[in-house]
Amino acid sequence: MASVTTPIWKLAGGRVFRPAPFGIMGILNVTPDSFFDGGAYLQYPKALDRAAQLIADGAHILDLGAESSRPGALPLASDEEWLRLLPVMQGIQSAFPEALISVDTCHAHTAECALKAGAHIINDISACSYDALLLEKVLEYKPGYVLMHAQGRPYDMQNNPQYADVCDTVRAFFEEKLQVLTARGLPEEHIVLDPGIGFGKSVEHNLALLSRAHEFQDLGRPVLMGLSMKSVFASFSDGAPADRAVATQVATALLAQRGIVLHRVHDAIATARSLRLTLAMNSYG
Repeated sequence: MASVTTPIWKLAGGRVFRPAPFGIMGILNVTPDSFFDGGAYLQYPKALDRAAQLIADGAHILDLGAESSRPGALPLASDEEWLRLLPVMQGIQSAFPEALISVDTCHAHTAECALKAGAHIINDISACSYDALLLEKVLEYKPGYVLMHAQGRPYDMQNNPQYADVCDTVRAFFEEKLQVLTARGLPEEHIVLDPGIGFGKSVEHNLALLSRAHEFQDLGRPVLMGLSMKSVFASFSDGAPADRAVATQVATALLAQRGIVLHRVHDAIATARSLRLTLAMNSYG
């Protein structure tokens, strides 16, 4: 495994996350239409059970999403998004008061409600570009912030995405947005970088980013990889999302070997096992 000193990640509420030797963000979709598990955890009891399972399986952070961002998904009203999230957040906070909670949203209203209610991280697919007020809320509350690259919006992002060089484009995007965010007052210690696998990228674009994701770490911030069960792996499996588990774990282990320590996943226990094995094998290298 590459020798990398991973910077700390400062979150809302004075919390600090040190992803060492790795950090797992467990996905909890409170949606009817997400590509992998849409509808499975829409009801509150099932969502809370899923949160408990993710924690037991080794997730360090719970990433709650109530608006699907799968290719072709239509926007959801912020009020409806928050109505789905609120009971789940409250249940997690009651049952697991030390849990780190991330909220996957691009809406300023949802982000503010979540941060007021005790969320620690805003995971934003839009880089504050869909809602002009979101940046103001991020600057005001200073959560942990996931800065992600996307080309287009979910409803049209897979309509023939084009890049001269996808890795160069994503790098330039990170450089520009980091400068904007820090100049406006969000300390860089609050930011992690997500190349946005599957967000306005072809299979070839995704594979290029997977192979070179570790290079973005020289920008000084950790890289969070969100590749779990995505369609980039369809060519290496039988095609259905559930059949992409092995490819997901192989890619996760290869990324870890290259120094990536933050992983956003559906299957926390398999990911933890893959990462522990990678670490153990590396210790003999």
